[in-house]
Amino acid sequence: MVEAVLPHYPLQKKSKDAFRILFVGCGEPGDSLIALKNHDLISAPNYYQANILLNRLHSQSHQLPDAVIGLICRADAKGLRDFISFLKGATAFSGIPLIIIDRKGVLSRGQARPVKGIDEIITGEMAPGKLGIKIALLKKFKALKLQQSLKRGQLKNDIPNARQILYKTDGVFKRVMDMIISLVALIILSPLMLVIAVAIKMDSKGPVFYKSYRAGSNYRVFKFIKFRTMIMEADNRLSGMMNMNQYTPSEKRDPVFVKISNDPRITRFGKFLRNTSLDEIPQLFNVLKGDMSLVGNRPLPLYEAKTLTTDSLAERFNAPAGITGLWQISKRGQKEMSAEERIALDIQYARANSFANDLQIMLKTPKAMIQKDNV
Repeated sequence: MVEAVLPHYPLQKKSKDAFRILFVGCGEPGDSLIALKNHDLISAPNYYQANILLNRLHSQSHQLPDAVIGLICRADAKGLRDFISFLKGATAFSGIPLIIIDRKGVLSRGQARPVKGIDEIITGEMAPGKLGIKIALLKKFKALKLQQSLKRGQLKNDIPNARQILYKTDGVFKRVMDMIISLVALIILSPLMLVIAVAIKMDSKGPVFYKSYRAGSNYRVFKFIKFRTMIMEADNRLSGMMNMNQYTPSEKRDPVFVKISNDPRITRFGKFLRNTSLDEIPQLFNVLKGDMSLVGNRPLPLYEAKTLTTDSLAERFNAPAGITGLWQISKRGQKEMSAEERIALDIQYARANSFANDLQIMLKTPKAMIQKDNV
C-alpha cells in the first residue's frame, strides 16, 4: 500500500511576515478569511484529519504550523473539543495557537462552546496585517506559558495544588464582581453618558466613541471602546509625532509606550474628559463582555504590545486587562515615571494577582482619579 503524500509548506515563505498555518474545514480558506492568503497554508477537511496530519508532521520531523485556524459548525463541535484535548495532551503541540472562525455564533450558544483551549474566536473579516500580529502574540504567550509549566512540572502532574484552587476561586469572585459593578454602573451613569455624547458631537466632528484593537490578558486581541477625546484620524498622525513622546527610547530598544505631552490632537472637551477620567466610562461595556476586568493591567495598543514579547516583559500579560491597576494608583500624576517602572508594576500585579489585592486597588482608585495629571 502506497502512503499518501504528506502535505508540506512551501520551501520559500511568501514573505518574511508570513506564518505557516494549518487550515481546518471545508471550502477555500480565502472565502473564510481573506487575510489567510498572505500566509503559507496546508489544509485538513476536518479536525479528525487535522489530528492525524499534525502527528505525521511531527513524527516525520516536518515543520509544524505556527497556528491552527479552523471553521466551526454544529456538526464539528465534538470534533473540535476532541482536537483541543489532543493539542493540550501533547507537549509538542500545546504551544500551537488555535484560532476559530465562527461566523454563525455556534460557540456562543448552548453546550457547543468548548470550555477552554481556543485562543481566539473570529466572527468577521480581519485586516491582513492584524492576523499576523495576532498569531505572533499568541505564539509568544503560548511559548511562555509552556516554559513556565515545564519549570513547575505541571505537564507531568495535573493535580491542582492549594494555590491553583485559590486562583480559580478568586477568578470566579472577580468575574462576578466585574459583571455586577459594570452593569449597575452603566445603568446609573447612562444619563451622564448621554450628556457627554452630546457634548462630544458639539465640540468636534467625528464619532462619539473611539474604538481600537488592544492586546489584553494572554495577548488576547479585542476591540477597546472609550469616549473620543481626539480629532478624527488622530492615529494616522502619530508616526510624525514620536519626537514628542514622553517615554524616550533606551539604549537597548525603542520606546515601549507612547504618550505625547500636550498632545495637539486632543480636543477641548477631550482634555476635560481625560483629566476627569470620564472618557474611560464606556470601557464598562468591555468589562461586561469579559474583554477586560475592573482591575488589571492596561490593555495595550498592538504597536506597543508587539514590543513586549521577551520572557521578562511578557509576564505582564498573565494578568487580566483592566480599567484601573497598580501603576495607575501608585504613580498617577508623576510625569517622570519611566517605561521600566510601569512594566515592573504591571509584572508585580501579575505575580500578586488576587481578589483581595483588587479590592485594595479599587478603594485607592477614586483618590488617584482626582489628581490633575495622568500617567
